[in-house]
Amino acid sequence: MTRTWRLAAIVLAAAAAMLAGCSGTSGLFRQYEYEEEIYLSLDGSATVYVNSSVPALDALRGATLDPKPSARVDRDAVRAFYSSPVTRVRQINQSRRFGRRFVHVRIDVDDVSRLNEAPPFRWSSYSLRRDGNLYVFRQSVGASANKPVGNVGWNGKEQVAFRVHVPSKITYHNAGAANLRRGNILVWEQPLSDRLRGEPLALDARMQTESILYRTITLFGLTLLLVAATFAFVILAVLRGGNKRAGQAGGAG
Repeated sequence: MTRTWRLAAIVLAAAAAMLAGCSGTSGLFRQYEYEEEIYLSLDGSATVYVNSSVPALDALRGATLDPKPSARVDRDAVRAFYSSPVTRVRQINQSRRFGRRFVHVRIDVDDVSRLNEAPPFRWSSYSLRRDGNLYVFRQSVGASANKPVGNVGWNGKEQVAFRVHVPSKITYHNAGAANLRRGNILVWEQPLSDRLRGEPLALDARMQTESILYRTITLFGLTLLLVAATFAFVILAVLRGGNKRAGQAGGAG
């Protein structure tokens, strides 16, 4: 029992140290105030997730939501803000962090190159095009609304992130080696203060023309065929061996 309690104490101490080291802008948990996450398809369609505090959404994109922590998030206003001829709002959730309310919006778009026709994404240009044996995705983020929101509790450690989930093998990107996550997720980050000032940010990623899903399905199919062929060979060998032994027994009789 003593050994168990000692092990538990070590685990708790390690967890506490990790959490202490993860505060601010370094470590596992970043203090993201605005996140734009694109799940890209090679046909140009995409699903976009926006996770933002209400004050950041007002300040960066010019929304008119009430930034007070006690204020109720107006889901209808959020839906209207993100709805456009080129975007479809699929889901809206909310949460609370750092003493501020956050909204989480899922948006579908048929053509990511037209995403900036929707007002909340107008600060960027988006393009996905084929260049020889590669697809090239680019996003250029420009000026923010830089709308004053007063004192909302920001301490200067807040970050903004742009993530792209690439559908095929990446051959080049400018996110930096440390910002390639789990094989096909690219992350570009900026301090919130830089994003408010409109410091430009350029996203560039190049990928193969065959999707990871297609390659996975193809590999799975080939594996099934190989397994089936192996089983067929084994069954045929067993049947031949049985027929041979039966013939030998008949000859001996």
